[in-house]
Amino acid sequence: ISFGLKKFQLGINLTKGLGAGALPDVGKGAAEESIDEIMEHIKDSHMLFITAGMGGGTGTGAAPVIAKAAREARAVVKDKGAKEKKILTVGVVTKPFGFEGVRRMRIAELGLEELQKYVDTLIVIPNQNLFRIANEKTTFADAFQLADNVLHIGIRGVTDLMIMPGLINLDFADIKTVMSEMG
Repeated sequence: ISFGLKKFQLGINLTKGLGAGALPDVGKGAAEESIDEIMEHIKDSHMLFITAGMGGGTGTGAAPVIAKAAREARAVVKDKGAKEKKILTVGVVTKPFGFEGVRRMRIAELGLEELQKYVDTLIVIPNQNLFRIANEKTTFADAFQLADNVLHIGIRGVTDLMIMPGLINLDFADIKTVMSEMG
C-alpha cells in the first residue's frame, strides 16, 4: 500500500512478511490486522483511490476491507452528531489476463462483488483488453507493467479533471456529486 511517500506492509504478523499466496482470505486478514494504521493515513482524506489487481490474494482480499472501513468511518463521525465527513471512495482495479486462468478470474469476480458494496465508484479495467495495444514482442513483465500504467492513467484522469484548467473546470464538489454512489 502506498500513501504518497509512506509505505507499509499489510498484516506483518499474519503473512510473516510474505504475500497472501493468492488467497483472498489471507489478504483480508492482513488488511484487518493493519486497519488501524490504514485508517490513520486516510482519516483526513476527502477522496480515496483504492487500486488493486483482482484475482489474487492481497488486492482481492484487502481492497473491500479498506473500502468498508472508509465507509464505516464516515458513519461513526455522523453518529457523534458532527456533520458527516464522507471520504469519496473510488476503486480502480484490474481483472486478470485470460492466460492467468479461470480460477483467478472467478476469484476476481467474487472480489469485485464484495468491493462494489463499499465504494462510491468502481472502475474495472480488464487486463485482457491491454492486448489491443500490445504486440507479439510484449513480454509478461511488460504486460503487467502496462496494467499498472493503465491504473495510473485512470486515477490521473479523475484528478486532472480537478486540478488542470480546461474547457470544463471541475472542482472536488463536482467530482463528488458525480461519483458518489455511482457504482
